[in-house]
Amino acid sequence: MKKTNSKKILTIVASAMLCMSLAACSSQQSTTSTDTATTTETLATVEESSGTQSSDASETTEQPAGEAPDGQPGEMPSGERPDGEAPDGQPGEMPSGERPNGEAPDGQPGEMPSGERPDGGAPNGQPGEKPDGEAPGGNPPGGGFGGGSSSADIDYTASTEITSADSQSGKTYTSTTADESALLISTSDNVTIKNATVSKTGDSDGGDNCNFYGLNAAVLVKDGSTTTITGATITTDADGANGVFSYGGNGGQNGAAGDGTTVIISDSTITTTGDGSGGIMTTGGGITKASNLTVTTSGRSSAAIRTDRGGGTVTVDGGTYTTNGLGSPAIYSTADITVSDATLVSNLSEGVCIEGINSITLNDCDLTANNTSTNGNATFYDTIMIYQSMSGDADSGTSVFTMNGGTLTSKSGHVFHVTNTTAVINLDNVKIVNKDSENILLSVCADGWTGDTNTATVNASNQTLEGTILVGDDSTLTLNLTNGSTFTGTFSGEITNAKGTTVSTELGTVSVSLDSSSTWTLTGDTYISAFDGDLSDVNTNGYTLYVNGTAVK
Repeated sequence: MKKTNSKKILTIVASAMLCMSLAACSSQQSTTSTDTATTTETLATVEESSGTQSSDASETTEQPAGEAPDGQPGEMPSGERPDGEAPDGQPGEMPSGERPNGEAPDGQPGEMPSGERPDGGAPNGQPGEKPDGEAPGGNPPGGGFGGGSSSADIDYTASTEITSADSQSGKTYTSTTADESALLISTSDNVTIKNATVSKTGDSDGGDNCNFYGLNAAVLVKDGSTTTITGATITTDADGANGVFSYGGNGGQNGAAGDGTTVIISDSTITTTGDGSGGIMTTGGGITKASNLTVTTSGRSSAAIRTDRGGGTVTVDGGTYTTNGLGSPAIYSTADITVSDATLVSNLSEGVCIEGINSITLNDCDLTANNTSTNGNATFYDTIMIYQSMSGDADSGTSVFTMNGGTLTSKSGHVFHVTNTTAVINLDNVKIVNKDSENILLSVCADGWTGDTNTATVNASNQTLEGTILVGDDSTLTLNLTNGSTFTGTFSGEITNAKGTTVSTELGTVSVSLDSSSTWTLTGDTYISAFDGDLSDVNTNGYTLYVNGTAVK
């Protein structure tokens, strides 16, 4: 009996010790599992850019206190491994069926509702871009990451800085250092710079700090100064190095007033060669007044007349503005821009772009574009592009393009293209030369952006229009012809983009209005939703006009 009781006592003691050991082991494994998960998350973040698999890294992290006697990793009480894998070694799923990094269960990246990645990248992992793009390697232009920074976060430096009223003539300003301006004017006083030579090298990877706030610009004016520059020669050979930058100090708040910073520049030459390097750049509510400039840019995302977040007011009179790079229109507007008596040339990209509730007015200008390569999310070739990227660089609303007189030459693609915004196009006595063989005057349809409507109103006064107008099945167009205007053409909803993808097969909503002095000549059987005017002013040219499904002429 004593021997039997002793065995029972030993058994009870051994069981108690085993339970205590297992409890301690479980606690230690839980702590190690948490540490491992943290390590794995860090590794995953680091390795995402290098293309390695974070799961490989996590599996090399051992559980020192949780090993079984044979040296194999011990199991968690739930039956899962500390790194979150199921007992058979396959990755365990999140309750929603998604992996912790947002990927679908099969390991393919899960799409955002708009089809873009959360960081603004395209679904294939390349940065999603606006037509004005951004240097490869920079943040998505739109500033998916830009909202976290401000000019207050920037340590501005320059080889020469002017901090009070001053007048300088015949001086040379040079910077070869990254993120440093050659000339920084940071004062509320008036400054005059005459016959200066400015040279800037030294690439920046400052991204939005360069685009929004003027980091690395050759000449940066801020803090409310009115600076007058005449007879300057300004050259930049670096990425993120805009030529002359007017930053109005509103912190990139679209629609907010600036601090009065004004750049008045005339009779000067600006040449930039790097990516993300515009000619004259205005943001943050700044003001730029330019006259008789010769501006040439060669890099990607380098509009000759360029604006970005926070907008401003730009007035240009005379001069020649030429761009040669991808995603580099002659003018890119997130502001109110008026250009008169100037020559504008884009040798690869759109002629001009308007984003969101902003405007461009051209008076007696000669604009030529040869858009033969798409950039970012764009899928059409065009000369005048009006859109909304939803990036935050421009508020949504009505975009306005106005051209009075002058010549508009479109060498490739559609003359006008409206997508993901509400646009008004005002044309008065403009000579339009469409050299593209498809002869598309305007397209209003879906493109590479979502979140807004595809709606356009064309107001033609004393204007000759010719060609096919494309209106997608999810789009709306109103065409108003007044003051002796003529339109020779038709409408279609059969749309294929430059990549060969079918965008639409049915005509959207189209309304046409003619005053008594204007005429419309059909070039094919034509279907529209509404007509306002006298049908005697419509020359059917042997074709039939249908209004709301009924043949009317």
